Amino acid sequence: MSNFSAPNINRGMSRRDMLRSGAALAGAAAIATPLRGLAAFQGGVSSYAEPIPSPYGAISPKLDQTTGLPLLQLPDGFSYRSMGWTGDLMNNGQPTPPRHDGMAVVEQRGQLTMLIRNHENGVVNDLEGNPFGLIDARAIYDDVVSADQGAPKGISGGTTTLVLRKGEYYKTIPSLGGTLTNCAGGPTPWGTWLTCEETTTNLEPLGGKKHGYVFEVAWNGNKRSQQPIVEMGRMAHEAVAVYPHTGDVYLTEDRRNAAGFYKYVPDYPQFRFGALEKGGMLYAAKVVGENNVDINNPSIGDCYQLEWVLIEEPDADPAQYTDDIVDTEASGPFLQAHAKGGLRMSRGEGCWYSKNDGLIYFVDTAAGVDGSGRPGRGQGGVWAFDPVRNLLTCIYVSSNPLAGNNADNLTISPRGGIVLCEDGGGVEDSFGFGERLLGLTPAGAPFILAKNNIQLSTSDLKAAGKSTLLIAEDDYRDREWCGACFDPTGSTLFVNVQTPGVTFAITGPWGAGPL
Repeated sequence: MSNFSAPNINRGMSRRDMLRSGAALAGAAAIATPLRGLAAFQGGVSSYAEPIPSPYGAISPKLDQTTGLPLLQLPDGFSYRSMGWTGDLMNNGQPTPPRHDGMAVVEQRGQLTMLIRNHENGVVNDLEGNPFGLIDARAIYDDVVSADQGAPKGISGGTTTLVLRKGEYYKTIPSLGGTLTNCAGGPTPWGTWLTCEETTTNLEPLGGKKHGYVFEVAWNGNKRSQQPIVEMGRMAHEAVAVYPHTGDVYLTEDRRNAAGFYKYVPDYPQFRFGALEKGGMLYAAKVVGENNVDINNPSIGDCYQLEWVLIEEPDADPAQYTDDIVDTEASGPFLQAHAKGGLRMSRGEGCWYSKNDGLIYFVDTAAGVDGSGRPGRGQGGVWAFDPVRNLLTCIYVSSNPLAGNNADNLTISPRGGIVLCEDGGGVEDSFGFGERLLGLTPAGAPFILAKNNIQLSTSDLKAAGKSTLLIAEDDYRDREWCGACFDPTGSTLFVNVQTPGVTFAITGPWGAGPL
């Protein structure tokens, strides 16, 4: 990237500033980010306060081709179909569970496309108070169902697989049950999905199991999917990205101001289903030459040279962690990393490998400061990590909800563009109220791609043939987007709105912009 300039070299020369500047200068020519317009980082812009006009044009309500309802706002020329709603019957006759989250296309076979989708559930009840219970998959990790001593009446987290035929929705298969709070995850190069539990709940005292693990899931529900990859650590996992050249797995952690950035190095990088669970070593990121660097209040262009410290006990229990900005229960891996000088971010979330430039991108959903100046409570940012040179660079920060309202999941299109899913409770802008899908231009500037427009009455639900037992009449425009992913051709963007729980397939003139 010939125009990449050394960031922030005029901010004063503390040891940390010199470290940042030195790392940036050493790796400036090496980071091949698709955001080539980051030259001089927008002439000194440290964050964005508002979006730019979209290269795809203004958005407006468009009708769902499946239900006829105006569920999304999109630019002209784009269309979409909804599928896999909460309550829709799966192929085993069980209703589709709620709270759709992370997702990826893991395989295309002839005319079939397989999408594995997370469900961020603990214990879920329907509108009459009846428990949803276990996802009835072949692979079930924890089947604790006792009502004694407050134990849950069936854990409702896990994954389901959507199968499309010739681009049209065909069926849903339950693929993993008995897990908790499956938030995001990531696809593997060999056609499986790594689903992440965002919790450290321990149900052993109630006859269940410990939670807080990563599981490898096959689209068809292979029973081996119920085996946790313990060596990847027990923590509030968010997302992962597999680096295809080595098989290393990079992991984010979502625990406010007690979150690290991790790397799992498998003992047997065999690039096939089941190899990761055979063991490996977990490491945490540390800034070279500095201990316990906070990166939870970054500016665009901040750059760090990283090294990795070993986590000896990845399955260690969480414990209380307190300092001048946080008082919380922290994971065992984070506490070990902190003791060795590991870095800290606010809330690591979506993570994705880009085939276009070989970089791994991830979100810190609360990067920045709030109105009281508290770090790690801002509007969020995005980092680019170069696994070859161990360089971490901040490429985007929002300082105002208009420019980004706590981005959560993200994905990279086959063309190299970045899509961000908001999870901040909704924004009032020129297109009305709602959460948004944002894109980033090649200059790193945010623009509005789509807006959640879901407002459902009971009559709407009945006319569309949707469950009125699992979906309530409500205005859902403030609910989060998640699970964004493209099909391998880049023609379709799949994405979820978590509640009421709907999956969308969006198509349109992607070539008119950077996505």
